[in-house]
Parts: sequence; C-alpha cells; structure tokens
Amino acid sequence: MTNQINWLLILVQVPSEPSRHRVAVWRQLRKIGAVPVISGAWALAEAPQFAEGLEKAKDLCRSAGGTFAVLKVKGEDEQSQIVLEQAFSDARADEWKEFLADCAKFDAEIAKESSTKKFTFAELEEEEQSLDRLRRWYRDLKKRDVLGLQLAEDAESALNECITNLDAYAQLVYAAHNGGA
Repeated sequence: MTNQINWLLILVQVPSEPSRHRVAVWRQLRKIGAVPVISGAWALAEAPQFAEGLEKAKDLCRSAGGTFAVLKVKGEDEQSQIVLEQAFSDARADEWKEFLADCAKFDAEIAKESSTKKFTFAELEEEEQSLDRLRRWYRDLKKRDVLGLQLAEDAESALNECITNLDAYAQLVYAAHNGGA
C-alpha cells in the first residue's frame, strides 16, 4: 500500500472548558482530513492543500490557550508507514461511502419527485441546492484523498449520475410549465 507519503503528527492540548474551543479545533482537524491517533494526537499527510487548514487549527488552539505542535514523522519500517496510511485510508473510505449513500438518496429523491409528477420550480430549486451541496462535499473529499482511493472514482461516477438525473428532472419541470408535460 505504501505511497511514500510524508506524515505529520499533530499534538494538541486545549483546555477542557469551555468545550467549544476543543470541539472547534477537532472539527478543523477533521475538515482537513487529519485522523485521531490517540487522545491529543492526530496524523495528517503532509500536502500543500492542508497547510491553510492546519494553520487555522493552530490559531484556534492557541487562541483558546492551548498548545499545538506539528512534527514531521517517518515510520521506522514499512509496517509503521502502513499503519498511518491505513488509518488515513479508512477515514477517507468512510467519507466516500457516506458521500455515495447521499448520492443514492439524491437519486431516489429525484425518482420519487418524477414518479409523483411533482414538477415545481420550488422543488427544482431545492434539488439544485442539494446537488450544489454534493458538489462542494465532493471537492472537499477529493482534496483530502491524497491516496487516490478507488472509492473516489466511484463517487465521481455517482455525482455525474446525480447531475444527469437532475438535468432530466429539470427538463420535465420546464416542460410541465410550458404546457409540454
């Protein structure tokens, strides 16, 4: 599996109260793709796309009176490297699976609205917003998938299917309002 990725170990300590600071740091670390290793320690692939988010997490932590250290780490042997890659891969796979499930829900919603002939502009706008959310989410996931998992390709196909289905639904909505359907 090893892809010769350099890894960062992020050591975080944030005062326990108020908890919102600790949660904000955790959310920021998760947003950039860091995976928890043990309490207060996170692993992240060293990549330019994570630098800004890592800096934001550091600022959040330090502004809350915490400590934040970033260390470059290298596994002593191949098995050690695999442990980090597997943790990172598992986290990305979980995210891609969740994304795929949401694409399936989107497609089911479009199919339901089509079968019940709910061809309203309000419904179309709602579905367009849902698709925009899926597109943003896909971009975020793709950005942090430095391992290039197969699930990313599956997700791209699923997203393209959502786009196709929404386009077909939009045609039905416009046809219904132009006296065609």
